[in-house]
Amino acid sequence: MTIPTPESADEHIEKRPIISSGNPELDSKMGGGIPLGALTLIEGGSGAGKSVLAQQMIWGSLKDGFHVALFTSENSVTSLIRQMQSIDLDVLDFLLLGKLRAYPIELAHLGDQATRELFRAMKRMRDYDVLIIDSFTSAITNSSTDVQIRTFFEGCKRLSASGQTVIVTLHAHTVDEDLIDPIRSLCDAHLRLRTEADGQRLIKLLEVAKVRGGAAVTGAIVGFDVEPGWGMRVIPISKARG
Repeated sequence: MTIPTPESADEHIEKRPIISSGNPELDSKMGGGIPLGALTLIEGGSGAGKSVLAQQMIWGSLKDGFHVALFTSENSVTSLIRQMQSIDLDVLDFLLLGKLRAYPIELAHLGDQATRELFRAMKRMRDYDVLIIDSFTSAITNSSTDVQIRTFFEGCKRLSASGQTVIVTLHAHTVDEDLIDPIRSLCDAHLRLRTEADGQRLIKLLEVAKVRGGAAVTGAIVGFDVEPGWGMRVIPISKARG
């Protein structure tokens, strides 16, 4: 009897037509998840949970049999593993099997060439189903013209049209309104994260601004905590807001 290798075993996984967060409660607030082939924008301020949400989507994608490439300006490979393990999302085996590739990038050091070099690297990931950029903020702040940013997102749209799912996180407060609005319009899914004061604590909120094919969930607002050993835990809005 032939024992399937990890690669051949992948052939028997019936891949779902969505990108899941791996958290059923969170997925339900997004109409089931992000559709395959969607260009997705995750925006929010510092500490709002952009990286955690991106990591949840990495985990959900890998568990569903997809191959994921992450371009990160937020972590080294070691710190990524430790951070995800701390919220019960252990991706070490996926890294060792090549199902997850993590590429630390220093976009600030690339200066005016950041968007071009990043997109070239993304195009080389043809065998990967999901491409995640966390975060794109420093590329925006180091670009000399808005044209470079628009060109990057138009390129991402072409990748998604070919079947790859592209997820980009950014700090929207660093982007002028006349630039961020066209970017939002170009994206198939748009998730906003923010924090709100509730007495002596800060709570995190996720707003589902847009999900292609998921009009019923547009405008949904989800309260959540990030707990060590647990990850993102959805909490009722009434409780989230006290």
